[in-house]
Amino acid sequence: MGRVIARRPVLRLGPGGERKRPDSIAVEEPLEIRVDGKPLAVTMRTPGHDVELAHGFLHTEGVIGSVDDIREARYCDSFDDEGRNTYNVLDLGLAPGVPPPLAGVERNFYTTSSCGVCGKASLDAVRVKTRFSPADDPMTVPFDVLAGLPDALRAKQQVFDRTGGLHAAGLFTATGELLVVREDVGRHNAVDKVVGWAVLGGMIPATGCILVVSGRTSFELAQKTVMAGIPVLAAVSAPSSLAVDLAEEAGITLAGFIRNGSMNVYTRPDRITTAAERLTSPA
Repeated sequence: MGRVIARRPVLRLGPGGERKRPDSIAVEEPLEIRVDGKPLAVTMRTPGHDVELAHGFLHTEGVIGSVDDIREARYCDSFDDEGRNTYNVLDLGLAPGVPPPLAGVERNFYTTSSCGVCGKASLDAVRVKTRFSPADDPMTVPFDVLAGLPDALRAKQQVFDRTGGLHAAGLFTATGELLVVREDVGRHNAVDKVVGWAVLGGMIPATGCILVVSGRTSFELAQKTVMAGIPVLAAVSAPSSLAVDLAEEAGITLAGFIRNGSMNVYTRPDRITTAAERLTSPA
């Protein structure tokens, strides 16, 4: 269970000619998420940390609010031709009194690893579902700390080092302390695994924290940030227009293109302090 790397033969072509060699590639397999035995969604993911992924998915979809809303999580009903469990079906039982997912959450089709929350790009939906208000979080982060977080995330991408094929998400404190890193073929899955880690650890809402992602910031990543109560979202690449709209409405700080000591801050720049501001601020 939990294979994240596969070895495949490749033909390497270059100026020096050609040669055959084995190559490491990231594993991608389906995970069917069920709730109380009923299929809810199928996502293509990198195996591993599946319980975190499912908790994060259910939290960011507004199905659960804390780890206490889940009674149990177990693998079931997924076997290969030789009768071995593939660990590709995960059933989560809701605790007594927790209502089942609304009909709009049900996605009985395959979600590709690049898709995210398909057809749910609605600011109104996030406004209605979120239980927290990141706008009220008073945390601040020094500019130099925030500028260094993508490199800190990259340094922990162990599977990416071997395959070059995974996205990553990491949760940091305002002082730059790394709390958790997760990798996956899907950027939304990597974030769900991080959020699920926080749910299981009783850290939701994740006040005073920074979510760092290795690629671009889409609407679904901003949505997951808001739903988890995370006040700062930082990325190596660009945000989408709807991600910026949601960040502005929800009051999260959204920074992108964090490279070589510079960044673009799209919303709530007041949370990012410079050295001069820290020297002049009252103790």
